[in-house]
Amino acid sequence: MSPKSPQIPPTFGRARIVVLLASLLAALSAGTNYVFSAYSPQLGSRLGLTHTQLNLIGLGGNVGVYISAPILGKIVDSRGPKSLLLSGFVLLLAGYSGIRLVYDAGLPENVTALSTAMFALLIACSFMTGVGGNGGLCAAINTTAKTFPDKVRGSTTGLVISGFGLSAFLFSAIAHLAFPGNTSSFLLLLSLGTSFPMLVGFIFVQPIPLPPSEAHHEYLDVDQAEADAASLAPSILSAPAHENDSRTHLLTHDHEEGLESGLGHRQVPTTAVEEYISEARGGAGIELSPPRGVSRSPRPGRHRSRSTRRSFSQSGKQLLDIGPNIYGVKLWTSIDFWIPFISLSLLSGTGLMYINNIGSMAQALYVYSHKDRYSEVDASQWQAAQVSTISFMNFSGRVLIGLLADFIKSRLGLPRSTLLIVVASIILSSQIVAAYIENVRVLWRASALLGLGYGSMFSLYATLCIEWFGLPHFSENWGYLSLSPLFGGNIFSVAFGRNLDAHERPAESSYMPPPPGIPPRQCLDGLACYVDSLHLTIAACICALALSTWAVWRDRRKTVEIDQDGMYGRVPNVIWEEEEEES
Repeated sequence: MSPKSPQIPPTFGRARIVVLLASLLAALSAGTNYVFSAYSPQLGSRLGLTHTQLNLIGLGGNVGVYISAPILGKIVDSRGPKSLLLSGFVLLLAGYSGIRLVYDAGLPENVTALSTAMFALLIACSFMTGVGGNGGLCAAINTTAKTFPDKVRGSTTGLVISGFGLSAFLFSAIAHLAFPGNTSSFLLLLSLGTSFPMLVGFIFVQPIPLPPSEAHHEYLDVDQAEADAASLAPSILSAPAHENDSRTHLLTHDHEEGLESGLGHRQVPTTAVEEYISEARGGAGIELSPPRGVSRSPRPGRHRSRSTRRSFSQSGKQLLDIGPNIYGVKLWTSIDFWIPFISLSLLSGTGLMYINNIGSMAQALYVYSHKDRYSEVDASQWQAAQVSTISFMNFSGRVLIGLLADFIKSRLGLPRSTLLIVVASIILSSQIVAAYIENVRVLWRASALLGLGYGSMFSLYATLCIEWFGLPHFSENWGYLSLSPLFGGNIFSVAFGRNLDAHERPAESSYMPPPPGIPPRQCLDGLACYVDSLHLTIAACICALALSTWAVWRDRRKTVEIDQDGMYGRVPNVIWEEEEEES
């Protein structure tokens, strides 16, 4: 036994559980970017902001999340999670405190619009909250993935992701119960409630090395939960070579270490090859590695020394390269990259537009039906209810899509890409439902559908990115693919803001003033205030549905072509060469 073995905590020891709980706490404070709609209408009313300006502030947080992911992944790999958690504390505290200070200050007397400098400050603060939250999330997921062995990694990373998905639900629920109608207190809660958990993480979140028994018997088998985690923190599946953890061990030395340990490098390939590898033991007599817990007994009549080892033959090495490995120029020139890129841009853009503006939508519907008895407290509670619904269903979608993906593949024999049609249909249906809702009391139906589809979308696309383009360059490929929301999100959110601004009441004093309590420029037309924007996203979702159907057809056709070409028969046999020492 290695002298250092006793110093490594057991797999389910207290030290690892503490790391898991601290990571979960950090993740719970990292997803508040989606809670923007719970306070944005009040922010706009107090500061004289147009809806277009509000959308630009919300987009500042979104941009902070998406463009920081590749950089933060490299930092956590090279320097560990501490720097990200400390920076997350500073950025979240400064970001939400800055927004609160501007909100509390309000507008100077006789001034009807916020200055350009203060508006830019709000965007910068929102950007800081996006980067800070994403840094904490990357640190939490990366640390969890490196602290727990393969057999429970999917469950533990899935638990941390659940914290991220429920973050907006938690904070909006607290605001709904403790600070109804008090936007300043809500912003203070966000400032302290998101930053100080990062300090707790700074103290307790640190990767713990795996025991030798676990570190040297890892199978590279990426499940849905790990792919979902990788969609948020790609580095967990593409760690650099200098780190000595089980995931790095497999990715950086897949050939050499496979020769020494006798463990096959198991990648997530195309559907046909994946089926071949999984069925090889029963049909073709090909075995990359012995089943877990089963040892090979020596041949009868021969004595094998303890130094016996197994190695791959040359044909076995060829099998390691069967999985897809598309990246760089080949990726950018592939139609199979641009189809999901465009469809993800359209669907995520629809989701971001809805999430960033659901507060304004709820406000418009509430004002329309409560013109004579408007209550700011009730209006804010309806906003918080929509945010909570989206957050909870977002979390549920990430869980359900994994179960459904496994079911249709193992039980129905269909490729996972089939679910692209399901996800696009759910998001499309949310926009159609929202376009016909005129009562704020039933707006939750559209919000639930949108949250379900939005959560499912990112988890599914991350899995397909691995299946279609391979695992070796997943971090790079997903980094490119995850830029797509910036295009759709910016276009649809700004379009929504401009449309809502066009329906606002004129600011001229000669215009009849609104009923008491209602913001001066609030649109009073209910659904008509924003329905044109929903027509735009419905058209976008129909295009995304068509692209998804095309992608499924192409994926299915490739699988059929592989079967017809006899790929199974052309895969070389893997022969175990046993080197024995006669005693």
